[in-house]
Amino acid sequence: MSAFVFLGSLLGAIGIGMPIAFALMVCAVAMMVSMGNVNAQILAQKLIDGADSYPLMAIPFFLLAGELMNVGGLSQRIVNAAMSLFGHFRGGLGYVVIGTGVLLASLSGSAIADTATLAVMLLPLMRRAGYDVGRSAGLMAATGIIAPVIPPSVGFILLGVTANLSITSLFMAGIVPGLLMAVMLVAAWWWVSARDGTEPLPRRSGREVWHAIRSASWALVMPVIIVGGLKFGVFTPTEAGIIAAAYALFVSLLVYREMGLGDLYAAILSAAKTTSVIMLLVAASMVSAWLITILNLPGQVATLLQPFADSQTLLLLMIVVVVLVIGMVLDFTPAILILIPVLMPVVKSAGIDPVYFGVVFIITSAIGMITPPVGVVLNAVCGVGKVPMEVAVRGLIPFLIAEVAVLLLLILFPAIVTVPGEFLAGR
Repeated sequence: MSAFVFLGSLLGAIGIGMPIAFALMVCAVAMMVSMGNVNAQILAQKLIDGADSYPLMAIPFFLLAGELMNVGGLSQRIVNAAMSLFGHFRGGLGYVVIGTGVLLASLSGSAIADTATLAVMLLPLMRRAGYDVGRSAGLMAATGIIAPVIPPSVGFILLGVTANLSITSLFMAGIVPGLLMAVMLVAAWWWVSARDGTEPLPRRSGREVWHAIRSASWALVMPVIIVGGLKFGVFTPTEAGIIAAAYALFVSLLVYREMGLGDLYAAILSAAKTTSVIMLLVAASMVSAWLITILNLPGQVATLLQPFADSQTLLLLMIVVVVLVIGMVLDFTPAILILIPVLMPVVKSAGIDPVYFGVVFIITSAIGMITPPVGVVLNAVCGVGKVPMEVAVRGLIPFLIAEVAVLLLLILFPAIVTVPGEFLAGR
């Protein structure tokens, strides 16, 4: 009964067009009604408690760091460095997209922001060079969803807070799967571009390559600082966000000197708007999460999944299918906040490593971000690049297959996540 109340009220509120955060509050009230104990004071208290979390402070700082990179010239220099290294290969601009996307992912952790940056900077170049526009847009969307997997990931921060897991362990466990996604995209791009008649860009001289890399060196040092500091326990993920924002501000103002006070104000305002949306979602979800625990909804879900409990792989496959279907219609952040409180107890009871499951869940949810009908990242590319959605979807297919193949590999061989993750995290 409680599962019906939870899903019915939530989907009903979303179905009439209510914003997700308010739909979660309606869902919480509906569950209170089903319990016969509607208490507005508890609702308000849990709402405040949901946002009162020290680890969540990392989110605004990482988002601010990403905004400062875009307006301060760091992102542009990363693109130039990738162009100088890979632009002369056949299909070279595709490799530039993937290389740049990985570097941006290691700096901001926001899929939509990274994808929009790629579309603004590289899609016009690929158009002029004669690349298939749909395929180019699809590659950018598929590359953009590496951002939630490679640290610093906003998704891992939210998942860590929601499931009470070590954010540093999640960050470290995401590095190898994120890089594997990039490798599979390189292979897929090589396959589709082998028959492409586009001419590669002229090879840069050694002096030009060195100049581009040296110019981007301040930006390239940033992920080393973040990952190295987390690995050796120099700072926490929250402190890493502050350091990232301060470093991006320092480089933008005093090294590259491309950011004025107006740009700084716009970057802070944009980061604040995005943070406010995420934090309201988090606060509202924590109310529902508390009631989910009270009503023992995870126990009911575990009963439904009992036929698959004898095989961890089969259970994980069933959960991944459910998350992927939900991710097609629900945005990334609410998918984490709604599903993790329900699924994580089931996963733990089945003996599955929660950090490993967290990585698989994030990748599955990220794939949902490029899958119609919602596909927020794919929509971002189409909106910025003025590409029809049906054209981008056709171009996306080989890269979507590549990333689903990565997901299947992780399910079949958990050691791809657990072994390097435990080594990097020092567990």
